Amino acid sequence: MVKHWRVDREEKYEVVEKWFLKDLEMIDGKEADTDNPYFDMHFHKVYNMEAYSCASKYTFARTLNKLNAMYLKKDFKIVNFDDTYLNDDSIWSSSNRDFLVVMRVCFYASNLLCLSLCRFS
Repeated sequence: MVKHWRVDREEKYEVVEKWFLKDLEMIDGKEADTDNPYFDMHFHKVYNMEAYSCASKYTFARTLNKLNAMYLKKDFKIVNFDDTYLNDDSIWSSSNRDFLVVMRVCFYASNLLCLSLCRFS
């Protein structure tokens, strides 16, 4: 965990606490259907966390999930998160895929426009 603060125009960071991924048992997003940045990390005790935003909370959970899949292959739970945004294969995941989403929406919109302008006999 990193503590962040500003002194005049300079930003300061300090490592306050460290955890090991192998000790993580569960990530609880608290409420999957609301837009909140709060979540709990369950180790030997529960840590209440606040992310910068809901999107950064999901990015953090996806990153932990990927790291676990690559290195530990351990079964830990990710609960109270919307699976649509957690899965990397979803077009709605926000890990730098905004352009893909906009492109797909534009594609569907242009198809609808073409269909509305075509005359069927």
